[in-house]
Amino acid sequence: MAQLHLLLEPAETWIVIKDGDPGARAMFERHYSRYVYADGRRPKLIVGPGEKMVLVTPCARALFAWRKFKSDDDQTGVNCAIFRNEGAGLSSDLILAAEEVAHQRWPGERFFTYVNPKKVRSTNPGFCFLMADWQRVGITKKRKYLILAKEAA
Repeated sequence: MAQLHLLLEPAETWIVIKDGDPGARAMFERHYSRYVYADGRRPKLIVGPGEKMVLVTPCARALFAWRKFKSDDDQTGVNCAIFRNEGAGLSSDLILAAEEVAHQRWPGERFFTYVNPKKVRSTNPGFCFLMADWQRVGITKKRKYLILAKEAA
């Protein structure tokens, strides 16, 4: 099925919601980075500590979370902590729209993400970010790809 390019403005593409929203949590449960405690509990919040912004599309088929924090590998800026698209449109368009929303909240900040190539099904992990004009700039000690928004690279 072909995906259509978004015709909506970034503010119409994404709705800001609270961390722990039940619908967002349900989608996060299908993301490879979800966390389950050893005793089986699942965290109520889906984004780690720090300043954050959780976004969902109006159709509730895509989830994006930004998180501003100091990473273990000393990355600075605002991290795309979660991105999951279950048919809300072209992933690269959704990323670009989420980036626009984040620029409004954190102007001038550097945007980055990590992609674990062993946990995604793609033969080209992080491709949707690359199509949104981000750049793969390295590999972390934990063997994740570090990808930056182009203007930060």
